Amino acid sequence: MPLLESSYAVLVLWAVIGYGLGSIPFGMVLSRVMNLGDLRQIGSGNIGATNVLRTGNKTAAALTLLLDAAKGAVALLLARWITGHEDAAQLAGLAAMLGHCYPVWLRFKGGKGVATFIGLMLALNLMVGIGVCVAWLVGAALSRMSSVGAIVAAASSTFFIVFLGQGQAMLLGVALTLLIYWRHRENIRRVRAGTEPKIGQKSA
Repeated sequence: MPLLESSYAVLVLWAVIGYGLGSIPFGMVLSRVMNLGDLRQIGSGNIGATNVLRTGNKTAAALTLLLDAAKGAVALLLARWITGHEDAAQLAGLAAMLGHCYPVWLRFKGGKGVATFIGLMLALNLMVGIGVCVAWLVGAALSRMSSVGAIVAAASSTFFIVFLGQGQAMLLGVALTLLIYWRHRENIRRVRAGTEPKIGQKSA
């Protein structure tokens, strides 16, 4: 049963491990290694893959996407493998998402969590993850806006979790969805105003 099986000490330990993994700012690391500049001074100032793409370097953006997704997946799968308990795995995954969005190393100014969210969904259940990926692709393709893809994917995630028999993760899905929406609140305002940048568009 989620959040009840493991001892508090184990849960705290995996929350710390998950946060540590999630807080690694791969976008900034890759941008500096590849001499792309400081992401916080480019485009939206975000450290995620979408803003890395605004540098014009598709390789760096793809690597950021994969690594940001991997850190969420690794946190969840590692906790699941070592403890054998789904509650510890889900908490580690949630903590990884929080670490990405609010990394202590960057004064809690991190990314918006889309790649990490998708990685978590894939690690939670492959079919759930695939469903969320398809929802993102449809939303992004129709709007040509990454933020809309994220909003659609987040909105669909709890449905896929329940529909595909992963009801024990429903609270995790709801928490992640709310976090995605909160991190995209400015994007939602810009979408409504018609000023949200398109995918691949360089922002001033």
